[in-house]
Amino acid sequence: MKTLFYWASIALAPFILGGCQPEMELSSVDPVNWSRRKAQPPAADSLSWAEAYLPVYSQIYVRTERMTYDLTVTVSMRNINPSDSIYLGYARYYDTHGELIRTYFDTPIYLAPLETVEIVIDDTDRDGGTGANFLFSWLAPDAHPPLVEAVMISASGQQGISFLTRSVDL
Repeated sequence: MKTLFYWASIALAPFILGGCQPEMELSSVDPVNWSRRKAQPPAADSLSWAEAYLPVYSQIYVRTERMTYDLTVTVSMRNINPSDSIYLGYARYYDTHGELIRTYFDTPIYLAPLETVEIVIDDTDRDGGTGANFLFSWLAPDAHPPLVEAVMISASGQQGISFLTRSVDL
């Protein structure tokens, strides 16, 4: 009988203790150790600085302007150059009103050829609102600027929504 109780308590422990876990941090705050990616861009005439704007939606309106639906945002920064690294100068996240929410990095980081780095904004992070946006800068060959996109997604029961946005050069 003691053996049966022992095995039953081990099997049920995750369900019993599951409600006692500490609250999870938002993944959008520090999803990557950006400091490990710091780099000093080369002083090369073949590279040029540029900036881009990316619209994202951490919420969208449903039914009326008083009801919103929360979305998970995945921002992908892709080096589409198959042979050279590129350098991202900063990634800044702004809310619907144009107020800076957070800066993910503001010193250059590198992306190896064909590498992708991502920023994830959890669906519980409502700071951006319905008109959130990012500003990015990069140093890259003119022929191979990075591809910056965002995928917004949410699913509940049998309902789901997803869509994509792409950055535009400034």
